[in-house]
Amino acid sequence: MSYSGAGLGKPGSGKRRIRDLLTQSDNRVCADCGAPDPKWASANIGVFICLKCCGVHRSLGTHISKVLSVTLDEWSDEEVDSMIEIGGNASANSIYEAFIPEGSSKPGPDASHDQRMRFIRSKYEHQEFLKPSLRITSGKTSSTKSSAYLSSSLSKKIVDSFRSNSSSQQPQLEGMVEFIGLLKVTIKKGTNLAIRDMMSSDPYVVLTLGQQAQSTVVKSNLNPVWNEELMLSVPHNYGSVKLQVFDYDTFSADDIMGEAEIDIQPLITSAMAFGDPEMFGDMQIGKWLKSHDNALIEDSIINIADGKVKQEVQIKLQNVESGDLELELEWLPLDQ
Repeated sequence: MSYSGAGLGKPGSGKRRIRDLLTQSDNRVCADCGAPDPKWASANIGVFICLKCCGVHRSLGTHISKVLSVTLDEWSDEEVDSMIEIGGNASANSIYEAFIPEGSSKPGPDASHDQRMRFIRSKYEHQEFLKPSLRITSGKTSSTKSSAYLSSSLSKKIVDSFRSNSSSQQPQLEGMVEFIGLLKVTIKKGTNLAIRDMMSSDPYVVLTLGQQAQSTVVKSNLNPVWNEELMLSVPHNYGSVKLQVFDYDTFSADDIMGEAEIDIQPLITSAMAFGDPEMFGDMQIGKWLKSHDNALIEDSIINIADGKVKQEVQIKLQNVESGDLELELEWLPLDQ
């Protein structure tokens, strides 16, 4: 689909289209670390990023990532078209993060510069997480000219594949069409978490559903309050969300503080059965029942509230001496 010239004759209309794209739910957090409210974008890669990740992208050079401000910079027609055709963070990450190896994780909003640098270089410069069919290799990649060629070839290959209508020319779309929606998880608070330092712990939460999302670290607190939103893309063949709580350590490996699995099938099944939630008033539409084989403290109710499908979840952390976690789930179908 081509958008060339669509409304670009008027000054600033390109920026309006970018800002409209930024309002999509998946674009409201940084594509690389999950920080909220990104105000920067990599025009040739097609993702919205936060200020901290923006600094790393700039250090890679424009031959790998051309960084622009959503509000301050002027955008060319081609740059706007490329961003819109790729579709933003969820679409781009379904390609650039298609194969994150076991044991690897995305940096969180509070990650160090070195952590961001390692992940972003692996993701975009070295193409380590791409589907094999999209990887571009060369025996000579040390020069800037060669790196520029590889990066531009990759960007062109991805953008061209979005434009193509032939399934044989777009192997990466196999991964894209498997995504059925987004799961917004609000990490509310923890209660009576386990001690992993001398007297306390520095807890943070990691969610895994194919890709990973990580909360911020709360220093020296066994009853932390996060009220922090994390976003996960949900594939067609989804399983449970794996939840883990860790104690952040500066000089050693982070200690586990418990884990649990969250069954999201009741939420998604209920949401799909009712269709557009904005057509209904506030009401209960489903329930995930407490049982001996799940970590629920009590039955988890699924409601339509203010036109949104939400679920309150209270979890007893498993494989640990103590600790509860309170969450809120919200289902966001891709057509929203």
